[in-house]
Order: sequence, then C-alpha cells, then structure tokens
Amino acid sequence: MTVVVGTTNRGKLGEIRRILANCLCSIDSISDHATVTAPEETGTTFVENARIKARYYGSLVPHLTVAEDSGLEIARLGGAPGIHSARFAGKSYPEAFNKIYEMLDEKGELASPARFVCSLAVAEKGEIVFETTGVVDGCIAKTPAGRNGFGYDPIFFYPPLGCTLAQVTAKQKIAVSHRGHSFRKLQIFLDERCGSVAKCAQRL
Repeated sequence: MTVVVGTTNRGKLGEIRRILANCLCSIDSISDHATVTAPEETGTTFVENARIKARYYGSLVPHLTVAEDSGLEIARLGGAPGIHSARFAGKSYPEAFNKIYEMLDEKGELASPARFVCSLAVAEKGEIVFETTGVVDGCIAKTPAGRNGFGYDPIFFYPPLGCTLAQVTAKQKIAVSHRGHSFRKLQIFLDERCGSVAKCAQRL
C-alpha cells in the first residue's frame, strides 16, 4: 500500500522518511506523483491546516495522503509565531530569529518557554481517517547554535539534552521532536492498515 506525504519541504520530508523507515507501507512524496503548489492555509490552528493540506493533496492522487502543519510557539510572545512560523518576519529563518529576539527584548525577556507543535492528518477519498498532534517543550536559546536540523532548530533549546535541536544528530532529534512523536503514532496506524490489506490479499 502506498502512502503519499503531502509536503514539498525537503527538510521535513527527510525527517519523515527517517521516522517511517520501518513502516510496512511504501512512503512516497507528493512530488513523485504530481507537480503541485501548496494550497492556501486558511485554518486558524495547526490541526485545521493539516486537514486542509491532506484533503488537497489527497484530491491529486489515488492513495492515502498524509499532511502536517507544524511550527514554534513562544510563551512570552503569546504563542507567536505559531501557524505563521514558515512566513514569519521575512523570507529567511535568520531574519525570523532576529525578529523573535527583538520582540523578546522589547518585553524585557532574555528567554522564554517555547514548544514545537506538529499536527498531522491522513485523508482517504476526501475524508480525514486519522489525525494526531505531537509536542516537544523547551525554551528559546540565548543565541542561535548548531548547524544540524532546519527551521527554528538553532534557537530551540531542549533542556534534557542541554543543547538546541540543531546541535544534535538526526537520530537524537527525531527521538524527542514534535514530528517524531506525531509520525510514530502515524506508523502504528499505517502498519495496522497495511497488515489488514495484506491479510485480505492472502484470502483472495
């Protein structure tokens, strides 16, 4: 059984493939099947945007389609950048980092509790058949650090490991990350589906 991941973000796709490396299903990217542009994300939550993307990409291929929406929520900034994480304060992440530090400085804060959130949804024939959300808690680092990972990883300090998520290996990151939590739950769902399909095929 083929499952299509609805993302064109190479960083996310790489992590997802690593997390689902042992999945019983075949994992494809939407770009393996169609030339697409991302849909307009009109939701007000990560969950709503994940559903929008799952249904949109699912309308393009005859397979189960997985989509996720994720981002950084900073407590001292009222949850910003939140669902606007990918388009926050400019076209590059260094610009976003600078804006975040400026906003925290204006509030007289040197750091802040923060969390990464990843909501995912699975669509089949236009219907959402599975969804879940993963979270990892941490805080904003005093300064960006590390060259691994992508996105906001350099400014997300994870206390249990004593460093940012850009300072750990890919294996260490997916073991604790928001995306790791969500997609491991997804693998359980997919393996159950794939196992059921295999049993039905054996009866035929």
